[in-house]
Amino acid sequence: MLSLGLAFLGQDNSASRIAGSQTDISERKEAEAKLFRDATTDALTQLPNRAIILERLQKAIEQASEKQNFLFAVLFLDLDRFKYINDSLGHPAGDELLITVAGLLKSQLRGSDIVARLGGDEFVILLENIRDANYVVSVAERIIEVLSRPVYLDKHNVLVSTNASIGIVLSSTGYQEPEDVLRDADIAMYGAKASGKGIYQLFDPAMRERILRRVALESDLQQALEKDQLLVYYQPLVAMPTGQLVGLEALVQWMHPEHGLLLANEFIPLAQESGLITPIDWWVFEEACRQVHEWHLRFPIDPPIQLNVNLTSSLLVRPDLLSHIRAIIKNTGLDPHTLSLEVTESIVSANYETMTRIILALREMGIGVQIDNFGTGSASLLNLKHFPLSGLKIDQAFIKKIGQEQNETRLARKVIDLAHEIGLRTTAEGVETQQQYTQLKELGCDLGQGFLFAPPVAPQAIIELLEERLKGSSLAQP
Repeated sequence: MLSLGLAFLGQDNSASRIAGSQTDISERKEAEAKLFRDATTDALTQLPNRAIILERLQKAIEQASEKQNFLFAVLFLDLDRFKYINDSLGHPAGDELLITVAGLLKSQLRGSDIVARLGGDEFVILLENIRDANYVVSVAERIIEVLSRPVYLDKHNVLVSTNASIGIVLSSTGYQEPEDVLRDADIAMYGAKASGKGIYQLFDPAMRERILRRVALESDLQQALEKDQLLVYYQPLVAMPTGQLVGLEALVQWMHPEHGLLLANEFIPLAQESGLITPIDWWVFEEACRQVHEWHLRFPIDPPIQLNVNLTSSLLVRPDLLSHIRAIIKNTGLDPHTLSLEVTESIVSANYETMTRIILALREMGIGVQIDNFGTGSASLLNLKHFPLSGLKIDQAFIKKIGQEQNETRLARKVIDLAHEIGLRTTAEGVETQQQYTQLKELGCDLGQGFLFAPPVAPQAIIELLEERLKGSSLAQP
């Protein structure tokens, strides 16, 4: 009996060892499967990652070299407003948007196609065995159209609008390495973004040279502040009834060591894309406040010359916006009642509650807030009347044909009259001719700005204008 019992005990131990071994194997397989998923899948969207798209691209390149009629294409996609949504609504909302976009992209592709997420808001699509470039373009157009529709973020109960810029590379260009395909598709995407966003662009070799120059310019821009290469120029604002200088708009320019003086529109878009816009914005703000305060002391004009500074979206989303402005006002000594901040109508309309709070706080500090480039966005004066604004700058598109076409003149009159009815001072931008000036005066426009009076000029030229202003001189015939 004892030997029989020992025999049964031995069988039990053997069964336990087998069961334990099977459990170990199962756990090891699960661990290996998890490691494989982690190595090949984007954790957020569950799309394939960079490693997989490179592997598939390598196979596609090999097939294209072996089969004469085998064509493939790569679409490199970047969301145009993702940073704004991420900054304004928070990273969880940005994550939900990326997951939604991943689903939308898959819905536009064939089963044999692959879409991968490289990271951030960048996606890559590989289309294999395609007919021609026309098919690729049709896919890109479908994707742009789908992503242009507002997206509802269920977890955050908010409707957001985004769009996509797409760079396209065709295998007919001839490639040996998958990394080169992604590089050129990325270059084409930046070309699309620079051309207006929400569009696609096919790669051509000339783009590579342009992007290399752009990269070099971005590197130079990073050092521009440290090397005192940025300059604040000022464009005069005149009182329409008298033609006299009453204000200045601060505008940044860049004295590049090789390319000479660069205007804002030549490098500000680059600063926005590279994240350098915020330190540049704050530097311009503080430098302009310091300079104009010095002029207030040196040229006792009554009322003092007004300073206009653009308040960009990169600053408006910052939680330290108001405290930073207070610090600059205190450090520079500028009277806040002589300062007016310009914001675009699209920014004001985007977030009613936040913008109302910010504008109210600025007005309590004595700072004016006015709408810049009115007429280029979707806001109406009826909507703007709910904001505690101080002024309205009418875009030059309204001014260009004033006095020449009756409809343009009537429209400008209505804008000016409605603005006055809700207590807003009006400024006409882009005044270039004496006829425009005369007509705007007759319509009752308060201020004017444009090349008829003066272009943006260096501080030394402003000193000369202020000296003339003290003598009662005018920048235009009243």
